[in-house]
Amino acid sequence: MQQLISLFTTYTGKADPQIEALPSSGSNRKYFRLTKDDLSLIGVNGTSREENHAFIALATHFYNQKLNVPKVVAVSDDEFFYLQEDLGDKVLFDAIKAGRNTGVFSHEEKDLLHKTIASLADFQVKGAEGLDFNVCYPQPEFNRRSIYWDLNYFKYNFLKTTGMDFQEDLLENDFEKLGKALLSDKSERFLYRDFQSRNVMLVDGNPYFIDFQGGRKGPVYYDVASFLWQAKANFPSELRDELIQTYIQSLRKYTEVDEAKFMKQLRQFVLFRTLQVLGAYGFRGYFEKKPHFIQSVPFALQNLRELLKEDFCEYPYLCRMLKEMTELKQFADTTKRELEVRVLSFAYKKGIPQDPSGNGGGYVFDCRAINNPGKFERYNNATGLDESVIKFLEDDGEILDFLDNIYPLVDRHVKRYMDRNFTNLMISFGCTGGQHRSVYAAQHVAEHISKKFGVKISLTHREQNLEQEFKSR
Repeated sequence: MQQLISLFTTYTGKADPQIEALPSSGSNRKYFRLTKDDLSLIGVNGTSREENHAFIALATHFYNQKLNVPKVVAVSDDEFFYLQEDLGDKVLFDAIKAGRNTGVFSHEEKDLLHKTIASLADFQVKGAEGLDFNVCYPQPEFNRRSIYWDLNYFKYNFLKTTGMDFQEDLLENDFEKLGKALLSDKSERFLYRDFQSRNVMLVDGNPYFIDFQGGRKGPVYYDVASFLWQAKANFPSELRDELIQTYIQSLRKYTEVDEAKFMKQLRQFVLFRTLQVLGAYGFRGYFEKKPHFIQSVPFALQNLRELLKEDFCEYPYLCRMLKEMTELKQFADTTKRELEVRVLSFAYKKGIPQDPSGNGGGYVFDCRAINNPGKFERYNNATGLDESVIKFLEDDGEILDFLDNIYPLVDRHVKRYMDRNFTNLMISFGCTGGQHRSVYAAQHVAEHISKKFGVKISLTHREQNLEQEFKSR
């Protein structure tokens, strides 16, 4: 710590800075914020001199290339300590949290993602210009050795921990073919290697890049796969396709791009990167006992399941083994779970229903603008399930128009929840007494969803003390 204080004092001329320890990532580096008056710098203590040297050299080169990276301002003689520009605390991963949690990204979140993926192409191309790749650590380029290191990382740190029996020679045969496919594109770009939203800082709404010390010369597809198939990214396929197009357009500023070839090669790297990530999660989680990585395993496995829906015919044994692996009993809780839709009717004067799933509730529709049968004495002892009330509401017509507007909205939401592997959705209808209009609406929406999607539905008419279950088909 004293070394960082000395660097700060020498660089700024200010002594006795305040020191705040910052959360560390998956590495052994330690980060601190050193502040004095209006000056703030980030201090880093890294245990690997070679890795520190790589980051310092790369950061200096990228900064000179006018790329968005933190400027390194002071380095200790032994290179175990250095100070860099303080970019603040806003991380892209946190800025898109709402989208990650729901699978529905706002315009602001999408704009940040498009900016970031477009900047990636600039970073890969401009970052490689004039760069001496010999400064990269542990290797100057993406090659056969680095491929096999990552594939074996997966095999020994994840696959073998499952207890699965597999034929290692057949697996190695497919590894060999995968390695050749990955090296078929000889690229002179900068491969970031750990390009993900946790490594993107936001400064005035613009992306700045950190933690690129593991980068090297290599193909561009790796970083695109890393970013768009990040385990917890939760990007819908439509958004992912849009971001790929944005990336390709940005890359076309520098070179021609055959889109069909690009997509074919990208798929190879998505498979490879997913295996590498599982290996990392296995090592960091199972061996180093870091819970954050264990919690990410289900998301990576779900990415793998989605990817394997279309076979890699060139790797028959690998595909068969991976499919078997994703269906193992210990991963049963990561398989796609059934969506349950809870539909309720209620009286506003008794309060909006609480959501027992802990997800904070869902849609609440107000039926009170619809003509109310309850103002007529003859309907006092009937509900929205009785023929007399049903006829009144349907002859009046307002409730039919009301539901015609609701069905498309609910349908999109149910479909998205099924696509995103969510398990709970709540839809509530309220009226004055929870007897006529809300009961009719809730009953018809429940029947509509059951008929269209076949998911499990729990229907509750709260004020009538009635419950009904529609089983999944």
